[in-house]
Amino acid sequence: MIQSLNRRKSDLAKAEKQLEILSHGPFAAGELPAFQQKIAASGQFPLRPKPLEILQINVGYMCNQVCKHCHVDAGPDRKEIMTRETMSQCLEVLKSTSAHTLDLTGGAPEMNPDFRWFVEEASKIGVQDFIVRSNLTILRSNKKYHDLPEFFKNHKIHVVSSMPHWTKGKTDSQRGNGVFELSIAALKSLNEVGYGKVGTGLKLDLVYNPSGAFLPGDQAALEADFKKALSEDFGIEFNNLFALANLPISRFLDYLIASDNYEEYMYTLVEAYNPATVANVMCTNTLSVSWDGYLYDCDFNQMLHLPVKSSIKHISDYQEGILQDRDIAISQHCYGCTAGAGSSCQGSVS
Repeated sequence: MIQSLNRRKSDLAKAEKQLEILSHGPFAAGELPAFQQKIAASGQFPLRPKPLEILQINVGYMCNQVCKHCHVDAGPDRKEIMTRETMSQCLEVLKSTSAHTLDLTGGAPEMNPDFRWFVEEASKIGVQDFIVRSNLTILRSNKKYHDLPEFFKNHKIHVVSSMPHWTKGKTDSQRGNGVFELSIAALKSLNEVGYGKVGTGLKLDLVYNPSGAFLPGDQAALEADFKKALSEDFGIEFNNLFALANLPISRFLDYLIASDNYEEYMYTLVEAYNPATVANVMCTNTLSVSWDGYLYDCDFNQMLHLPVKSSIKHISDYQEGILQDRDIAISQHCYGCTAGAGSSCQGSVS
């Protein structure tokens, strides 16, 4: 298993180093336009939020996997975990916010010791869509997690799961040896309690990230291929597939630099820029809460330590009206969400 950038004490574990790389190279040389210039050319700068729809809460960077592309730099060696006190502050906000979707992420959110308590308490408040983002393998990695499919069912959780490919080779290459078999076992356990089945109301969606320095293909075509292969080979059913581009930050940025693909990938993103995606990128309708309660426009900005441009910085001081009146923080990584059909935590945006 590889170590996180944080454990390796890599320069790229520092957000300021990543931002330095993103602002130099072809951008500093004038070979590529900065993201601000690009959206300004189509009259979309400054980028502003729409009414809040999704509150995405990162409950910790601890994970049982160390995936090569991970923008969180999550892993077993990460100890940043949301406390119950911060969770309680999030719950208070949920009671008054206009957001209709609660999205729990990590790391592996299930590894937070207060995860089940938080789900139970949040379920009492009621939201239209309660998402838990699972890496799947956590459901089979230890007996204490084996009952999570039933727990998710009891709380009507919408499970969104990472699945790089329908084949063992490509999945294990991106996420580690043995991940594919554990993921298949986890998907079967979710199917057994009704997830992904027609008429149950238990949603199971998969997330696809490319395994290399290229953009995802057409989301609908990929979904059809995944459904056909997983059904024929394993009898597995799921609802939707979301195709996400890898953003050039954290461990994927490390991979791009190590493989000498960084500049080529940035050229690919800029050339694939689609102005029609900008209005619907995730930062326009989502607010991201870090494990320690600080507020960001999106999960990616959280990892780059780009906080919201507002006097309200922490969930404990939350005031939605003030937060809505802000410009969204941007940098060159934002090209990843606006390339081609665009991508967000909910898949394509155009």
